[in-house]
Amino acid sequence: MRHNKKFNHLSRKKAHRDALLANMTISLIMHKRIFTTLAKAKALRSYAEPIINRAKNDDTASRRVVFSYLQNKQAVSILFNEIAQKIADRPGGYTRILKLGNRLGDNAKTCFIELVDYNEALLGEKKDAAKKATRRSRRSTKKAAPATEAPAQEQAEEKAAE
Repeated sequence: MRHNKKFNHLSRKKAHRDALLANMTISLIMHKRIFTTLAKAKALRSYAEPIINRAKNDDTASRRVVFSYLQNKQAVSILFNEIAQKIADRPGGYTRILKLGNRLGDNAKTCFIELVDYNEALLGEKKDAAKKATRRSRRSTKKAAPATEAPAQEQAEEKAAE
């Protein structure tokens, strides 16, 4: 019986499952976005987010703990140097799952899993939306500039040029 065993075993033994999730986490850190099935992405999210959260505290103990899970020096250095700076103020939720549809061969649900702070398309839209939001008031904060003769001089020059 499988009472109180709530995580997805992904039809693998423990060693195989741990190797799969560690390799997927390394790929996620290196490429910032990977294409996989929905079940693996959900399992990866629960595996990778505590590891990414550990990178906020950059000390030797944290690096050793993360390296014990990943076993890849390059991924650990990218995680602690690049990714930790972008997620420093984020309280959690470092990954996003975008569902794509079903795979042709076996009809498995597929998706992208990506690091939230690295999606340039969505970040660009949010920056544009922030620029459009302006506060408007009835009173003009600008002082009215006194009328000068510069526009009249420009019009006279244009007529002379014709």
